[in-house]
Amino acid sequence: MKADIRKKKINLRRWLPFYLMGLPGLVYIFINNYMPLAGLQIAFKNFNYRKGIWGSEWNNFKNFEFLFKTNDAWIMIRNTLLYNITWILLGVVVGVGAAILLNEVLSKRAKQFYQTVILLPHLMSMVIIAYLGYAYLATSTGLFNMSIIKPLGGDAVNWYAEPKYWPFILTFINQWKSIGFGMVLYLSSIVGIDRSFYEAAEVDGATKWQQIRKITLPLLKPTIIMLLILQMGQIFRSDFGLFYQVPMNQGALFSATQTIDTYVYRALLVNNDVRMSSAASFIQSVVGFAFIVVANMIVKKVDRKSSLF
Repeated sequence: MKADIRKKKINLRRWLPFYLMGLPGLVYIFINNYMPLAGLQIAFKNFNYRKGIWGSEWNNFKNFEFLFKTNDAWIMIRNTLLYNITWILLGVVVGVGAAILLNEVLSKRAKQFYQTVILLPHLMSMVIIAYLGYAYLATSTGLFNMSIIKPLGGDAVNWYAEPKYWPFILTFINQWKSIGFGMVLYLSSIVGIDRSFYEAAEVDGATKWQQIRKITLPLLKPTIIMLLILQMGQIFRSDFGLFYQVPMNQGALFSATQTIDTYVYRALLVNNDVRMSSAASFIQSVVGFAFIVVANMIVKKVDRKSSLF
């Protein structure tokens, strides 16, 4: 009995510094992620600032009607889902490809330079990216019109009035900005692969492409699947800055740039109704959770070891 008590005290002394180090992070998570959960009830209430969250009356699901009864419901849901599905798939291909290419760079300085250049857009503010985009796309002063299209004899394109171009513009900007983050994750997994696999493949006469196809990609599968499952949780959300600031909030582009997040923001500007925002966020969270669970179930049936839970 005494030996067990002494062993527990020793273990407590050993792990206490680690618990103290993790305490600020746990407190932050509790305050930032768990305490606001009480506010979810705003989505189901006729919220009144004077009465507060707890005193406001319940109105069931009436706050959710604005998302589905509006004429823009199909457009914003379609855009949100299709953009995210496309970008998730492209992100895997582009991120894995960039990581494999960067891993083949032998010079340490060159590798650090390329890694910094590719990662830099991820660290940039969307406001800066919006003005960079305007520098290229402005009708009268933009680089595309003044330096490429007009010198070739074409007419200037009013990019901010033509919705047909924006699915490609937004996709390019999204991939350019996010490729660095995905590349770092995939590269860290590639670096951890035992080099003896590649050495044995070289002895057997395997080409670089065969090594990538037979060694790199199969060993990257757990990382790819894990990131795909996690990204499914964001499939009903959108990058607000990308869809609002980059197109400069142009009404002519709403058919291509309107998403759930931008619609809620514009609705709040007009109505100043926090119930709408709460209802939309609640739907996004529930749908995201459902997608994660379903995606994990599918992966679990195909390859149990690659599932998250």
